[in-house]
Amino acid sequence: MESMLNTNTLKAPDSASEETARKYVDLSVVIPAHNEENAVRQTVEEVRRVLSDLTIDYDIIVVDDGSTDDTRAQAEASGAHVIHASENAGYGATLKKGIAAGNSKYVAILDADGTYPASNLPIMLDMARSADMVVGDRGANMKNVPLIRRPAKYMLNGLANYLAQRKIPDLNSGLRVFKRSSLVGFIPLLPMGFSFTTTITLCMICSSLTVMYHPIEYGVRIGKSKIRPADFFNFILLVFRAIVLFNPLRVFLPLGGILFLLGILKFGYDIAVGDLSESAIFAFLAAIMIWSLGLIADMIARLHLRP
Repeated sequence: MESMLNTNTLKAPDSASEETARKYVDLSVVIPAHNEENAVRQTVEEVRRVLSDLTIDYDIIVVDDGSTDDTRAQAEASGAHVIHASENAGYGATLKKGIAAGNSKYVAILDADGTYPASNLPIMLDMARSADMVVGDRGANMKNVPLIRRPAKYMLNGLANYLAQRKIPDLNSGLRVFKRSSLVGFIPLLPMGFSFTTTITLCMICSSLTVMYHPIEYGVRIGKSKIRPADFFNFILLVFRAIVLFNPLRVFLPLGGILFLLGILKFGYDIAVGDLSESAIFAFLAAIMIWSLGLIADMIARLHLRP
């Protein structure tokens, strides 16, 4: 994978260059926050309360993503290390800053809106000792997802399951624990927006890394959701991009098969009416071209993903 992914140690952005010298710890907890003044301090205090019972060294990093409310002050009052961005860069960009700022063996991410209980971190950290990523699976507890968003989530999950050739219990949970060594190589591929979690899930599963799931409760968020309807289309696009990168035949083979079937149907119709046309030939040629592109893409993916 070396030729495709930059597996060098992550470097913190200029605004947080001093973070590269931070003490090495067992776990860095990264909390992205944008206009979460009513929940961020409570979230940090819960994380500290849970981790203080463990015999590990840890740090808590809150990345304030250009908040216009009192988020930064509340985060600083909690005692966490706070990285402040003057402008809103997006969920993925915020996580990248926090991950780069830490110096640890494991990395946990946790939303600052009160939906994910930090009490799951100890068991997820223990599971991460034998996994590359552990995901907090909201499962049947996702009763707090608005009804209007559920059809889109079902469609997105179904598409991801088909393309990844695996049942994915929770595609975009915001509570995760990673081995840093397994995470950093994918950082250049991960988007700046909400699709960060969706993309890292597909990257790790399609790379045959060990991904485990741990059932969690999913609380009612404090404040307003930042996800917009337009983000759904970005999710779909990123699912296709990730699969084309790691398993392109799952996209190219069915697409070519549809065109080939259309060619057969059109050819049969032309024979029946006694009037052969070019459209059937075009469909056959298009199918062959798409299959050929798929095979080339598959060979490239295998070369880059060779251990």
